[in-house]
Parts: sequence; structure tokens; C-alpha cells
Amino acid sequence: MTVLAQELWSELTPLRIRARQVAQGIYAGAHRSALRGAGVEFGGYREYVPGDDLRWLDRRSWMRHQHLLVRQFETETDRTLCLIVDASASMGFRGPGAPATKMAFASLLAAALARIALRGGDPVSLAYLAGRAAEPVGRSSGREQFERVVASLDAAKPDGDARVDRGMVDRAVAWLDRSARRGAIVVVLSDLIDLPEDAADRLSGLVSGGRVVVVVQTLSPAEADFPFEGPIRLRSLEGDTVVETDAEGARDRYLAAMAALAAKWHDAVVARGARFVRAKTTDSPARVLRDIVRAVR
Repeated sequence: MTVLAQELWSELTPLRIRARQVAQGIYAGAHRSALRGAGVEFGGYREYVPGDDLRWLDRRSWMRHQHLLVRQFETETDRTLCLIVDASASMGFRGPGAPATKMAFASLLAAALARIALRGGDPVSLAYLAGRAAEPVGRSSGREQFERVVASLDAAKPDGDARVDRGMVDRAVAWLDRSARRGAIVVVLSDLIDLPEDAADRLSGLVSGGRVVVVVQTLSPAEADFPFEGPIRLRSLEGDTVVETDAEGARDRYLAAMAALAAKWHDAVVARGARFVRAKTTDSPARVLRDIVRAVR
């Protein structure tokens, strides 16, 4: 068994263990904590939200009124990690030469990122684009939050057609507008295939709220490289499209279309001040994780 297979796809190893292995050694400096403390201007109080730093609880308000308030400062920024995982049907594709599905790879990256953030004391939330049994996880921190994130990712199954359910991106953006304040880190893990035309602008537009947005395109090597030969029959996982063609004759057109898709997302994302990362399921997850962390910085 290769090092990659041991690291990523051991069927006997739970997702929580694999995520910890991938995250190991990347904790230090993953991202700075929220700016609080000496040298900042006091900005009043707000309601306590689970996951807030307990150092800034106003104990007197609790003793007097049994009401939890948090002191905040004008330069305070939220360092919540908000994960958006595409769980639409196309993410269930594996393809020849791939160790597992795109959904499995995206789930591993999401769990490892959650591990890094929680280890640094930062809250984490998780939401999905489509998916069956894909239950979002609200913003919180601590060891139990990692278990909640892993349990949700384990239960989520690729399902749903982005071309039919045009509101899936809107729901994710609405979730983030409610849960991600200024300074939050938003990581979107998706193959970007068959998403609505305005999805790139909608997701990268979250930067306007002072958030850091990273879009990670996750593809199977078969999708990225089109290694097929001879007559082939291709069936879409979203919709009922079936194409019968000759691989050699279709390769250049297919690769050009995939390059155009990546360029469209890259240009839209970068123009808004967000970041774009590309990955294949055969890549080292630790390497992809480092690319994401560098993009966050």
C-alpha cells in the first residue's frame, strides 16, 4: 500500500483518524486568532454565542442578571472557519485511477481543516450544497464540535441535481450571511460542475462582508485528464444526458471545456478578492491542505 493510500483511504481507519493524520504538523500558524486584548478600543457588549472566547465573558452581567454577555472591541474580527461541502450527485464520481470519490476527498479535507481550526481555538461551522442526510453543523468550538463535523460528513451522501435545484447556492450563501461575520474564513469544496451560472459570483461575493473566501475545485483524475481511449459511453450523474463518442476525437474539446470552466471560476473568484485552489483526488491531501492554508493567509 502506498503512503497516500495509508494516509487517505484506509477503509479500516475512521474519518476522524484520517483527518487528524492529515492535519498533523500544519497546526502552527494555520491562521491568526481574532485580534483582541490590549491596544484595542472597547466596543460594547453583545449576546454570548456558543464558541465565543470565554475570556471575554462579562461575569458581572451574569451575577447580576443571569444573562451572558461578551465584551467586544472595535478591531475584533471573527475567525470562524465556515466549511461548504458540495454533496450533489456529481461528487459521487470516482473514475479509473482514483482512490475514492470526490465527496470522500472533500470530506477528508473539510474534517482536517476543522481539526486545525478547533485545535487553534477557533469555531467551525459546516453546510452543504445538496446531498442526502447532509445535516449542517452550527458554529461552535471544542472537541465535541470536531466529532459533530465528522459525524455529519460521514452521514452525508452525494445526491441532488444542481441544474434542477437552482436554490442550493442561495441557501448556502444565506447560511453564511447569518453565521459568518467579518473576518471569518469560508472554504468551499466542490467540483464546480453544473452549478448555476451565477454561482461563482454569489460565493466569491461573500468577500464583500470582510470574509476570507477560498474555493477549492476537487476533481477526479479522469475528469481532469480524460485518459479514455476508443469508443466510450458517458452518462452524467446529474440529469439524464448520455454521450457516445470516440475518446480521441472528443479529448481536445472536453479538455478545452474543463479549462474554460476552471478559468471562469478563477477569474470570477480572484476579481472579487477571493482565492482559488485546484486539486485532484490523487493529490496528497496534506499538500492540498497546505495550499488552502497558504491561500487563507
